Amino acid sequence: MAKAKKDYMTKEELVAYVAKKAGLKKADAYRAVNAFIDAVKDALAKGRGVRLVGFGSFSVRKRAARRSRNPRTGEPIIIPATKVPVFKPSSLLRKLVSGK
Repeated sequence: MAKAKKDYMTKEELVAYVAKKAGLKKADAYRAVNAFIDAVKDALAKGRGVRLVGFGSFSVRKRAARRSRNPRTGEPIIIPATKVPVFKPSSLLRKLVSGK
């Protein structure tokens, strides 16, 4: 059976790309990618956003409590309020992805 083509870049592929593009050793690129991910996670955990001009914004959005139903029993349940991470792409990134 033929392997399906994946439509995403893995972390390892991202590290290899960053290493090549920036002229870094893979180990240095790996640390840089991890540092970026940690910085975004830490900012979001503190309720702060991260804006990257030309790329997009990471932010935290409050999701209100809501009513729902248990799909097995049909019993009504309350889903508590929570905070969720959100990414909003810049208009430049949207145009690039759409091919315009």
